[in-house]
Amino acid sequence: MSHTQTAPPQADKRSRSTSRNVLVVGALLWTVQLVSLVAALSGVAQADVAIRFRTTQIAWFTLMTLLSGTFFLPFMVKGAALFGKKRALLVATGLGFAGDLLAAVATDYRTLLLGRGIAGLYAATMPIGYAITRDILPRRWVGIASGILAGGVGLVAFGGPFLAGWLLDDYGFRGVLWFMAVSTAVSFVLVAALVPESPVRERAGRMDWTGGILLGAGVTALVYAVGEGTDWGWGSGRFIAFVAGSALALLAFVLVERRVAEPLFPPSMTRRRPVWTVLLATSVAAGSLSAVGVVIQLLVLMPKIPHVSDGLGWSGTHNAVVTSPISAMIIIGAVGTGWVARRVDARILLAAGAALTVLGYGIGTQLHHNGPQIVGMGVIAGLGTGMVVAVVPIMIIEVVTPEEQALANGAQTLAQGVAQIIVSQLAFVVMAQHGVVLKGTQFYLDAGFTNGLWLVVGCCAFGMLLVALMPRSRSLEEAAAPAAPAA
Repeated sequence: MSHTQTAPPQADKRSRSTSRNVLVVGALLWTVQLVSLVAALSGVAQADVAIRFRTTQIAWFTLMTLLSGTFFLPFMVKGAALFGKKRALLVATGLGFAGDLLAAVATDYRTLLLGRGIAGLYAATMPIGYAITRDILPRRWVGIASGILAGGVGLVAFGGPFLAGWLLDDYGFRGVLWFMAVSTAVSFVLVAALVPESPVRERAGRMDWTGGILLGAGVTALVYAVGEGTDWGWGSGRFIAFVAGSALALLAFVLVERRVAEPLFPPSMTRRRPVWTVLLATSVAAGSLSAVGVVIQLLVLMPKIPHVSDGLGWSGTHNAVVTSPISAMIIIGAVGTGWVARRVDARILLAAGAALTVLGYGIGTQLHHNGPQIVGMGVIAGLGTGMVVAVVPIMIIEVVTPEEQALANGAQTLAQGVAQIIVSQLAFVVMAQHGVVLKGTQFYLDAGFTNGLWLVVGCCAFGMLLVALMPRSRSLEEAAAPAAPAA
């Protein structure tokens, strides 16, 4: 199948009214940030789900979505490059709605996890949404719009806990699941009605099914092995077999990608030092921050039971009220980063943001036993979090061409998802070493929460150090400049 490869029509974009551009950004903001909102809602609901379903496998309530999203992401991103980004957004939101609906009506934990797995395909909307922004908006809007889309995580962090608290306290986890389904349906309508199709397509191409299956199988096997390592035994034959199988699948993926005509992630792109260093550093830093919710939400929402659980036992609403200053700092960090990105080296912004998260959560390893301590930890880490999440899409824009944008965003989201999954799984494993199972539910003691925070601190520090590998790249102003029309 062949397609015509075009450059974004700057004249058409300039003629579009400001109000229309605002509506487009608003629709994409809702669609992109729904990924973060659903993650926030899931984090708040997971303690209630664990108790109601009496499961020690609550980790999969969140990780099932991440795992399926990671597996299918390469196919969705490649499909966006071949057939159109708007079409890909509609497919992702449609499948996401189907999964959310199944989870909302599930009466057993397995069906709930199946629904969550299908809903994970919605994760592809994030890299595709960022990519289509560059294609359909005027040049002067690109940096600001990218900052707004990334900065929306602060709005989610601020409003999400209040929303989740109200839903959880008044309607239980079912209310949370039904809200997810309705929100995904709204996303579908907004994209269909307001977002134009991108004019940027690959000239010709086909889907690399072999590479995608090998990549997905390798990642899935590794994550599953880490999640089951405690039960199987870290030196058991089953654990070693899964890890070895994962390594072989990923090695085969690399070999296949070097030989196929249309690889999922072209080596010509991923071999460039500015690209692979940005992908590595941003994935580790942002993925680690995405995983910290596993520790924090269980810490504040699990009940206080002497010698069984050292959670703070907050209600969802109380959690929202206490953590609102943290959410405000995320917004400030994200929006501020979007505004200064044209004038400040993005490497400095990423390193500074990661350093603040290391400081904040480092303090939290010792001080996390009451509301003021949680706020003190979170205000520092929240500012850094906002900076990191806002600078990631900007750094991708700076190191790739418009035609590579969707694939590069997909590669970054994939790598970040893998980092998030692995750190999240390790966090559950680390916390469970100091925990108690009571009536089929896993609870955690204070030492478990402390070690979980130390794990996040170490991973964020590693992401900060990786910034040193990056060479200086084009500025955002240069990267957003219009490409010459195709001959």
